[in-house]
Amino acid sequence: MSNAEWERPAPHCSSGIRHPAFVTSILFSCAWLWLSAATAAELPALIPRELLFGNPERATPQLSPDGKYLAYTAPDERGVMQIRLRTLGREDDKTVTADTTRGIRRYRWTYDGAHLLYSKDNNGDEVWHAYSVDIHSGLVRDLTPFQGVYAQILALDPDVPSTLLIAMGLKNPRRPDVYRVNLANGAVDLDTANPGNVISWLADSGLQIRAAVASGQTGGQELLVRTSAAAPWKSIRQWEATEPGEAVSFSPDGKTLYYADSRGANTKRLLALDLTSGTDTVIAEDPQYDIGGGDYEFGWQLFDPAGRKLQAAGFYRDRLDWRVLDRTIEADLKTLAKLHTGQFAVVSRDLADAQWIVAYHADDQPISYYLYQRAARSGRLLFSEQSALASATLAAMRPITFKARDGLLLHGYLTTPAGVKPKNLPTVLLVHGGPWQRDLWGYNPTVQWLANRGYVVLRVNFRGSSGYGKAFLNAGNREWGGKMQDDLIDGVDWLVKQGIADPKRVAIMGRSFGGYAVLAGLAFTPERFAVGIAGSGPSNLLTYLAGTPPPMKPLMAKRVGDPDADAEWLKLRSPFFFVDRIRAPLLIGQGANDPRVKPIESEQIVDAMRKAGKPVEYLLYPDEGHYFLKAETRLDFNAKAEEFLGKYLGGRVQAAPKP
Repeated sequence: MSNAEWERPAPHCSSGIRHPAFVTSILFSCAWLWLSAATAAELPALIPRELLFGNPERATPQLSPDGKYLAYTAPDERGVMQIRLRTLGREDDKTVTADTTRGIRRYRWTYDGAHLLYSKDNNGDEVWHAYSVDIHSGLVRDLTPFQGVYAQILALDPDVPSTLLIAMGLKNPRRPDVYRVNLANGAVDLDTANPGNVISWLADSGLQIRAAVASGQTGGQELLVRTSAAAPWKSIRQWEATEPGEAVSFSPDGKTLYYADSRGANTKRLLALDLTSGTDTVIAEDPQYDIGGGDYEFGWQLFDPAGRKLQAAGFYRDRLDWRVLDRTIEADLKTLAKLHTGQFAVVSRDLADAQWIVAYHADDQPISYYLYQRAARSGRLLFSEQSALASATLAAMRPITFKARDGLLLHGYLTTPAGVKPKNLPTVLLVHGGPWQRDLWGYNPTVQWLANRGYVVLRVNFRGSSGYGKAFLNAGNREWGGKMQDDLIDGVDWLVKQGIADPKRVAIMGRSFGGYAVLAGLAFTPERFAVGIAGSGPSNLLTYLAGTPPPMKPLMAKRVGDPDADAEWLKLRSPFFFVDRIRAPLLIGQGANDPRVKPIESEQIVDAMRKAGKPVEYLLYPDEGHYFLKAETRLDFNAKAEEFLGKYLGGRVQAAPKP
């Protein structure tokens, strides 16, 4: 249930519950009474939800390989995100796509400089197709026009500018083969057949598939390598389910394979494998944090413009920290660290390596993008994703640590409302998804929204979260609803002991695994939470695990449980079977096309709560999947959530617009 996507975040309630006005005047007045007059006066001006959850003004800029053009995404007049294009140094911006549904958020240039690639699914079903658009003619081509077939863009290379490698399961949706696509005419030819258990592929600098990761019988994986496209595969590394690893890249000459590995260490390290001698060299490691560590926004690898040379790698401690591997860019990274506040990532470079686009992520401002000129070692602001927030008072996010009840050290982030003394305040425990991800430092619209409304926001990287080494990750095995849930409760207790949180006004909120944690919190510790808000959360682990794809079943059996062997035990960890214990009001949001957490997970617990006379509201969005990507959906759901929190916790509520 990852929140990662390559696309990265008018709807109606189709369950039969009509959306009421955002809040009545009486409710608005009552909500304010919960906050003291002093607290209300100290809070900064109310930030409109439209600025926090609406579309960005502009986002995701990318330079063309020749450095002539700048592409970016922006909403059209209908509010749908499209790719726009301008000539650098001019104001000749034009829209080059015409999506009509959930918009385009992730894309990339081809090395011929004439096409942009992007992926698109059908209203959130995650059956991705790969598209190309000609920036001159505007011609859009579906490169993978195969009904019901998921396509994953794998690799491009500047020496083969008209070719694209794509993974698709044309023969078997669970076993993707690799296909070579001609960008000029759209021809698709089989390149590499799946030997049966490969789940990911890696090409060398010659656009030849030379490495693969295959799933094992017991939940582990193995790393396969071959000397050429015609040579047989050889298994060179085996990873148990408790020892995460991944293939990263080949060196420019194809003789070295970079990969991440936790065998023989607690944390995941970056290693270089000499494919001739078979010897390993540790390139970057940290005793406490994994390489990468969970930066899903920008990634943790920095390659040269051709994508052939690994130049830097990141460790996500409290914040992202770059480790330089290529001294030719060391001075550049030092300059970038001083150019703007916050953590940075290089998100685009031209092939001449003369110009970079750098993204800056800070806790109290939206993402900003700079154009950096290497020769002059200078940069200028291109744009902020939401410039209207420049005058808003946003809250700071600080890293925290505390010990769980069994002594395990836990990390997280705490945000308190700006201008308010952090004492005895209503609090939202915001739980991340995955669960094999982690919360990060930086601008987060949900966090800022809650803090602006008067809530303390606590985010805990509970055991099982990624980034803190395999011992910490594996401490979450088979602990859904168990020690992972205890860690969340321990975080609330820590906050109460600090005098910051009012124990009678604590909400739990999250989506995906976070949604499960909401349901578990209300069912297993009903006395701890005044209200719950869940998005796409599993309610019954038996039905949820029954939908696990076959290659993932052994791993999920180790991480969560085996629905065949552990049925009775999994029932004890399923909130659905403990609806009678739930006291607090619950709001659930669900995408009708969600392939990860299907609507039945929300619907069965909603039905059970209604039959038991429990307070529950359900919003089903017919044109969304696991993620709410349409701005209308985000605004609608968060308006309802804001009203819900205001009613039960007493925070501020944005008044409904006048008809």
